[in-house]
Amino acid sequence: MFDHISIGVRDAATSKRFYDAALKPPGYSCLSQSPGSLGYGAQSVALWVNEAPQPVPADEKSGLHFCFAAPTRGGVDAFYAGALREGGSDNGTPGLRADYGENYYAAFVIDPDGYRLEAYCSAAG
Repeated sequence: MFDHISIGVRDAATSKRFYDAALKPPGYSCLSQSPGSLGYGAQSVALWVNEAPQPVPADEKSGLHFCFAAPTRGGVDAFYAGALREGGSDNGTPGLRADYGENYYAAFVIDPDGYRLEAYCSAAG
């Protein structure tokens, strides 16, 4: 449905460290970089992270979050660890979420600008 999504951040350098660490384990990398702009994806850019003078304020009650597919549960675990190591906050440790589905394995973090992120794997154990 979507070709890409763009988010505004306060500092691209901080976001690059965070997103590089969080998105590498599920198989995504920075495919495009210019001053103040980062593009992440697997084969093509699907997430643009751009410096913005007024990023959208974080609002945990908005329901907004972004979920990244991970090929393995280990990728979910590494997403979570990398995100926390580079300034993210815990919003749900890695594990099965039986209320979402039998093999729904996910972790939840908040990035340095307040965006709520999830990594998810549906592969059995």
